[in-house]
Amino acid sequence: MSFKPLLGDGRIRSLEERSEPLQTASWAGSSIVFDNRRWVCREAELRWTAPHHLVVLTEEGGTSQTSIRHEAKSLYDGMDRPGVLTFVPAGAERHGFYRNVDLTYSALWIDPDARIPGCERLGDLPILVNKNDQVIATLMGSLRDEMALGHKPDTAYVEHLVGLVGLRVATLNREQGPSLRHGCLSRRVLGRVRDYIDAHMNSDISLSALAAVADLAVDSFARRFKATTGLAPYAYVIEERVRRAETLLRETGLSISTIAFRLGFSSQSHFTTTFRRLRGMTPRVYRMHFSPES
Repeated sequence: MSFKPLLGDGRIRSLEERSEPLQTASWAGSSIVFDNRRWVCREAELRWTAPHHLVVLTEEGGTSQTSIRHEAKSLYDGMDRPGVLTFVPAGAERHGFYRNVDLTYSALWIDPDARIPGCERLGDLPILVNKNDQVIATLMGSLRDEMALGHKPDTAYVEHLVGLVGLRVATLNREQGPSLRHGCLSRRVLGRVRDYIDAHMNSDISLSALAAVADLAVDSFARRFKATTGLAPYAYVIEERVRRAETLLRETGLSISTIAFRLGFSSQSHFTTTFRRLRGMTPRVYRMHFSPES
């Protein structure tokens, strides 16, 4: 099934893409639409405009690269990770590029003509990309959990929930300070660093080596890398190793010890501990749940 937003139109290009719908529902004549699904692909590019406001929560997994542009301006160049939120107002065209996608997300579509209290000013807000708000994550998670149990909440409940989400999105916009793009890595430098990480995934990747690839002092590189990707360099490398481990666990019969060795973990126990910390389950349990042969 294609990764195609439920509402709006535009252009989509994807490679090796799989999309699995989990829960989808609508209320008040599709004034509110909720879509929860898993999305996996090697690469995707999307240029899209929708008549509804859109709030997206990445729940699990992520990407190795996410780039979002609007009106020829770069809004974000980093990676998706669990817990991040994106807001796109109705009528705004977003141009997104994604690489090495393996994530589960929930999308909430809100009709601007629905006049839901709390959502009146969403159309005046800019696009917000990969922000964090625990309140919105909890609200959308509760709706997802209700749907997963086979319960479709009534319209009044969902309208109240959506109104709270709208108020929190407005708060995120007020908290967003001026963009400090000069404190980030350029796309070219970030690409070099990512290529180095890809090529040395099974070795001990040092901060000084990454800084040398970027041609920056170690402290300056660390600050700029985190400003660009949202993660410290070491955390990024670990997240990338775990993301690749997920693919190997699902798609190959390699032993867990072999996967640990291939991805540069010091031991199988180190791999298992790290995987469980970031994914909430051991590699063996993950394989049992997500391998096509399980």
